Amino acid sequence: MADVKMDPAVTGADPKNIQNLTAFVKALLQQMQDKFQAVSDQIISRIDDMGGVRIDMLEKNIADLMRQAGVEEVDK
Repeated sequence: MADVKMDPAVTGADPKNIQNLTAFVKALLQQMQDKFQAVSDQIISRIDDMGGVRIDMLEKNIADLMRQAGVEEVDK
């Protein structure tokens, strides 16, 4: 990210304050990105867990149907 150079005579701001504000905004954006990444990772993990549970349930249901139909279970 490029540093923005502003003329204090035009902006009426102290360059030190601008640097402090820039550092604060960068830190705030980094915190937001870190939190977003953590939430995103949690969502993906939960989706993966849900998918695994559904696959397990599907396998169980198929095995139950095969047993009810009198088909012998084939080794995996």
